[in-house]
Amino acid sequence: MFVKELHIVNFKNIAEATFAFSRRFNCFVGNNGAGKTNVLDALHQLSMCKSYFNLSDTQNIRHEEAFFVLQGKYEREGNEIEVYCGLKRGQKKVFKKNHKAYERLSEHIGLLPLVMIAPEDVSLIDGGSEERRRLVDGIISQSDRDYLHALIRYNKALQQRNALLRASDGRVIDPMMLEVWDEQLVSCGEKILKGRMEFVGAFEAFFQRYYELISSGKEAVSLAYKSSLQEGQGMQEALKAAAEKDRILGYTSVGIHRDDLSLAIGDYPVKKIGSQGQKKTFLIALKLAQYAWLYQLNKVKPLLLLDDIFDKLDAERVQRIIELLGQDMFGQVFITDTNRQHLDDILKSQEVGYKLFFAQGNGSFVE
Repeated sequence: MFVKELHIVNFKNIAEATFAFSRRFNCFVGNNGAGKTNVLDALHQLSMCKSYFNLSDTQNIRHEEAFFVLQGKYEREGNEIEVYCGLKRGQKKVFKKNHKAYERLSEHIGLLPLVMIAPEDVSLIDGGSEERRRLVDGIISQSDRDYLHALIRYNKALQQRNALLRASDGRVIDPMMLEVWDEQLVSCGEKILKGRMEFVGAFEAFFQRYYELISSGKEAVSLAYKSSLQEGQGMQEALKAAAEKDRILGYTSVGIHRDDLSLAIGDYPVKKIGSQGQKKTFLIALKLAQYAWLYQLNKVKPLLLLDDIFDKLDAERVQRIIELLGQDMFGQVFITDTNRQHLDDILKSQEVGYKLFFAQGNGSFVE
């Protein structure tokens, strides 16, 4: 799968730009703030129906403009797909495939698989558990629609249960009212928990392989799923046991929305002992493993978006990554960097097609 063309209007700092891409490497060079990352985020929006940086849709509209429009032409398994995303201030976002609007955005997820690596991903290591759950959920959802729908239903039920707890203001709640939402949390939560645990158990081997390739086997690393439930405790039992506590707190204190992913180097959390280079290697290995996982399941090469990934990596690890990107398994790759030398090294080492785009600093680009 690859994207042939991208047209952008009023998206972030880009007033208007049109790109015709290479099927292999597309490199963007320029200073920070010139708009390179915004091109990658536009591609993410067209694949995942939202900004990579968790911005509200209206925050993506260019300053003082009334709307933004993104249009992409893709080819997947010999079929051409046109995707449109448009938003006017104060209105609902419109998403179309081949000129037909989606009724639910979740129907689009997985059609155009994509993996992105950005400096902000350090929050996967240094941030809270929500970031790591979002990573796991995002990977599984691109290949398992039933999981995605269960996740959506769980989050809606959780919001309703929490609203009921807040509205009680510490007063006694009719148990029957809580049970309505508890049943949905248990039904969806058990499916999600099973899916996450099976995924992490199988995904760890992919991750370890890429970490070893990038680091030349210098460190042993591991992933493990950490459930918030006590050993042997079911979710229904946990919700009942915590009902009084939840009433006082005003929110649901147990469930799969409190789980975490343990990331370790040796026997210690990478968050505590990892150097900047080790953390960066950890992140890149996670994302390349995500790419390999999606490719194995769907037999479609995802888009790979690499935003300024070479900073804080030694020359040996940079070279390892460059060698990996040249392998046949990887398809269309988008790379941004402020350092032209990094991009020249990549292009010289790969005997494949490429295009080089220069960001002009005002949201415009030249080849």
